[in-house]
Amino acid sequence: MRIDKFLSEMGIATRSEARAAASKGGVTVDGVVIKDLSRHIDPEKCTVTYLGRTVGYDRFIYVMLNKPEGYVSATEDSRLPVVTELLSEELKKRELFPVGRLDRDTTGMMILTNDGVLAHTLLSPRHHVAKMYFFTAAEPMAEGVEEYFRDGVTLRDGYECKSAVIELMPDRLSGYITLTEGKYHQIKRMVAASSNRVTSLKRVSFAGIPLDEKLAPGEWRMLSDSEIAQLRSQQ
Repeated sequence: MRIDKFLSEMGIATRSEARAAASKGGVTVDGVVIKDLSRHIDPEKCTVTYLGRTVGYDRFIYVMLNKPEGYVSATEDSRLPVVTELLSEELKKRELFPVGRLDRDTTGMMILTNDGVLAHTLLSPRHHVAKMYFFTAAEPMAEGVEEYFRDGVTLRDGYECKSAVIELMPDRLSGYITLTEGKYHQIKRMVAASSNRVTSLKRVSFAGIPLDEKLAPGEWRMLSDSEIAQLRSQQ
């Protein structure tokens, strides 16, 4: 990989910024000052520094975000703020994208990555990746709704949902729903099919990885090695 491409892909500097730094001796490879950034290196074996900072090689990035209300699950939108705006400037240069979508008013667990192959796997209906949500309803959920969800809710448009698990709190006004699919507004539509209405919705886990309780709405952190392994185990 070219050195300038490596620095750009790692989100450290644009190619023009890297060339300017290199002209002043600000880029080294294995301790040797390099001014020609068109040179190719093996980023997994070479040690690159940029303005005195060692640049590690991470081909793929995996981020956990606690999505706040009001943000769109996209990389750009002409009218509304998008979730990638919440990332650091360095991560924005890595061109991360959200794995799947949460409604604008739905909060909670979201994974962002630049690993397109893994993202495709996690979203594929063939892999049945579990997603758990905490919801509140306008009225107590009807008796027998647990079996109704387990047997597969038929939505008002005729779509037959796969089996889902609903675990209700004692007052039956709130609880947890676990799905292995992700149709448009699915939980809201499932609850509507049971003659009720969702008043709030938060995703609390994805692919068996729980939302980090230390993350306030809008905050993010990198996934741990074990969490990345958990995602890859879905393949």
